[in-house]
Formats: sequence, structure tokens, C-alpha cells
Amino acid sequence: MARMPPPLAVACTALLLLLFVSVSPCRAASGGGPSAVLLPVSKDDATQQYVTMFRQRTPQAPVKAVLDLAGATLWVDCEAGYVSSSYARVPCGSKQCRLAKTNACATSCDGAPSPACLNDTCGGFPENTVTHVSTSGNIITDVLSLPTTFRPAPGPLATAPAFLFTCGATFLTEGLAAGATGMVSLSRARFAFPTQLAATFRFSRKFALCLPPAAAAGVVIFGDAPYVFQPGVDLSKSLIYTPLLVNPVSTAGVSTKGDKSTEYFVGVTRIKVNGRAVPLNTTLLAINKKGVGGTKLSTVTPYTVLETSIHKAVTDAFAAETSMIPRVPAVAPFKLCYDGSKVASTRVGPAVPTVELVFQSEATSWVVFGANSMVATKGGALCLGVVDGGAAPETSVVIGGHMMEDNLLEFDLVGSRLGFSSSLLFRQTTCNNFRLG
Repeated sequence: MARMPPPLAVACTALLLLLFVSVSPCRAASGGGPSAVLLPVSKDDATQQYVTMFRQRTPQAPVKAVLDLAGATLWVDCEAGYVSSSYARVPCGSKQCRLAKTNACATSCDGAPSPACLNDTCGGFPENTVTHVSTSGNIITDVLSLPTTFRPAPGPLATAPAFLFTCGATFLTEGLAAGATGMVSLSRARFAFPTQLAATFRFSRKFALCLPPAAAAGVVIFGDAPYVFQPGVDLSKSLIYTPLLVNPVSTAGVSTKGDKSTEYFVGVTRIKVNGRAVPLNTTLLAINKKGVGGTKLSTVTPYTVLETSIHKAVTDAFAAETSMIPRVPAVAPFKLCYDGSKVASTRVGPAVPTVELVFQSEATSWVVFGANSMVATKGGALCLGVVDGGAAPETSVVIGGHMMEDNLLEFDLVGSRLGFSSSLLFRQTTCNNFRLG
């Protein structure tokens, strides 16, 4: 594969810059670590990807990366402009290398030592999950710092002195948002952000994700901070929970036989439109022994993707419930579109029927309102934001980023459960209103 030119220089949104100048680069708290750390989130208009910023290296430098609910580790481009005096290799055969389960070892680099050129170094396989391109790269450690959420004001940066990650090649950044030089893994994997941060700072192995729509701000909260949003909305005790399921077969681009998936699967058993059950082949909603089927969440998939028969059943049911709204020609990649000028607005988005993802029981149902089910397109069309994923996809239902926006989702890795709030708009707040202090 031909190598691509270096990506654009790291660019920060105004939000990210403000966040990072508001804190000081020091240890989180005297006498102990932080109870929580966070990542700021913004949405890239051009790619529909969710991007974040953190500090890494010595001297510390801002790194822009794309958020990913999959992946084995954080990966960062080590070929273009990676300068640090504090990086260290993870030796082949070390405990960290064994825990990474890559079975790879770098031994044939003849150039000057650098993060991308080290011998006797554990090897990994960073993957761009947007383009589904993988490569090989060294697994190393370096300083990494994130803001804390201490009150009454935003706290200092909390620093992990030896955060493990994988070196990626410059060409691997092709297809990422402008300025992004890597991907932050939020998966279940041992060296993904949630588990590694929990082990480093000794807080709970969980995180909460609040994705913003365009031109707004969101957040990822690791650890034990309360989920408080202006004007005084505390969601910490009101989330609805459903089990996180484990796919017995890896869904990663590179894996070995017997590996389980580290992505987040949930047990959707039915789908409703306007309170009425949609007739589905429910066997598609279960994960079979080959790892095929089921429902997962993905931050790199812009819109929810449904297996062909599920897509047809859902769009047919939605069309039947909206027969009084004038239709317009389909706008790719969507099949069902309406004249947006004929659709009323509500607090929770366009006034259209709800879509419900029903989990174990009627009491455990994720209600999706118009803000998360409909997509405004050019020309004034308003389309049902679900995409046909084909007749034989690996996963039958992939809940994409748009459906998760302005919803708070808690991934509890210890309890293996997903907590969800449904739309924050219903509570007259948004992800933009998370209280940092």
C-alpha cells in the first residue's frame, strides 16, 4: 500500500483549547489520584466522526484523535512528528506484552532508534476502524495527561507516567478527521482507555459517553464523577441498565482463533415504532456461535445500520405511521425521506413516531425520539436515519453515533452492563451542559 502524505497539523477546536488552558499540567491531587478524568468531545462535520484531545509525551503536546468503541489500544502516528524524551519500549516476553496477546515481536529495524523503529519490542496491530485498514507497529509507553473533574472548579491534569499504546503509520490516518493522528480505544480490551486508566488511577472501571451533535461539545467521563448537567440535572441515579453481552468471536480486523470480541454488544429483542412491535426475524437479533448477528454500538458508524430484512421492516412500519407527512425522493444513504417543512418540531426534535429498542423486558427500552431518528439533509429533506447494511452483515444491528447523540451512556465494565438515559433533550439539557466544575 502506498504511503500517504503526513496528515494536517493537529488542530484544536475552540472548546478543546479552552479546556486545556484552564488546567495546569500537574498531578491531580496531593496525597492521591483523581476520582475521575475526562476527555472533551466534538463532532467533525466533514467526516461525522467524534474527536477528542489529550496531552502526551515529554515535552507534552496536544494530540487529536478519533473516538472508537472498538480497538485494542490507543494508537498514534509515530512516523510524523513524534518527539518525546520519555517513551519506552514494551519488551517482547514482558508481562505487558503477554497481556496484550499479540504474539508479535519487532526484531528487524535497522534505522536509528525511535518510537517507530525499536527491536526486541512487543508488536501490535493498530487498525483504522473507519477504513478497516490495519498495519503492524511497536507497543510502547509514554506520558499521557487528561483533565480531572474535581469541583468546585476544573481540576489540574492527571498524569499517567507510562501509558501503553501502539505506534501507527502515517498512512493509517487516511480517512480520519482533519488533524487526527490516531484513535482512542474505549473498548473492553486490557489496554484500552477504560481499563488502563482505572488501573493507573485506581478508580472504577467504567466510563460514561455523551456524544454531541455538530457545533456542540460532549464528554467522556472515566471513573466516579457524578453525571450532573446544567441546570442541575443529575443523571447518576436515574439510568436504565441492560447487560453488556460478549460476542464469542472477535470482530477486530486482526485477531487469533479463540479471541472474543472487545466491542460492546447489547441484547435487543424487539424493535417498536410508535409503540407497535415491528415484525422481525428475531433470530437475527441473537449472536450465533460463529459470532454473527446481534446488536453493537459504534462511534465510527455515523448512522444506525440494519440488516436488510430488519431495515425493510422498520422503514415500512415507520412509513405506515407517517402516511400523512408528504414524502420526497430518497437521499442516499437513506431510503425514507419527508418534506422537512411539513414536519413540526418538539423539544426532542422532529415530531415523528418514536423508535424503541426493547431489551430484556418492556421496562428496559431505549426510546429514540426525532432528534436521534431523523437526519436533516440538503434541500430540506428530513430522512429516517437508518441505513441498509445488506443481507448478510457480521452484526445485524449497529447503533451509530447519531442515535447516541445527547444521550448519556454508561459502560460499566465491572458489572458488564450498559446504562442509558434516553434523550437529554427530554430533560431540557444536552451533552454540551455537562458540568466540569
